[in-house]
Amino acid sequence: MNDMKEYLRSTEIIDYDNSDVQAKAKDLAEETDDALVIAKRCFEWVRDQIEHSVDYERNSVTCNASEVLREGTGLCNAKSHLLAALLRANSIPTGFCYQRLSQNGEGPPFCLHGLNAIYLPETGWYRIDPRGNKEDVDAQFCPPVEKLAFEPHFDGEADLPEVWPDPLPHVIKAFRTHHTYEKLLENLPDIEIVKL
Repeated sequence: MNDMKEYLRSTEIIDYDNSDVQAKAKDLAEETDDALVIAKRCFEWVRDQIEHSVDYERNSVTCNASEVLREGTGLCNAKSHLLAALLRANSIPTGFCYQRLSQNGEGPPFCLHGLNAIYLPETGWYRIDPRGNKEDVDAQFCPPVEKLAFEPHFDGEADLPEVWPDPLPHVIKAFRTHHTYEKLLENLPDIEIVKL
């Protein structure tokens, strides 16, 4: 496992040194120093208050945490960047996880769905998905039980086991290259699953 400091740092994408991100992180930690309470507040706030670009037909493509906060919208990967920033600003180690999922729920083509993992001393790495709930999606914060937005079902779908300290470079490249969510949806990042 990488040094835990890697999961606490501010970066260009996880820019919790931004004053607005700092203020929101402080607001979500108000009147408590309980890491579980803070983590749940941050998760639920991003899940419920930041609109998923496709669900709400918001056409700006956001990527780094401060952009997501400022615009109030993002795709799953972008929302995971903001959640990581809010958690790291509150000294909660946070990484990035991915699921390879069918884009249409029927098989190929596939894309990388982004979510987070936080390190809880009693549990270890615990995955949370701030994508945003809707009729057929119900992601919750209930450690040690994971309640994610999606479960892989089709051949070719997968839960990737890694917890990365940074978002994958080709995910960032896709979000920086395409400037409308419609164009990004045509070019969503994917990863090849090699079966041994």
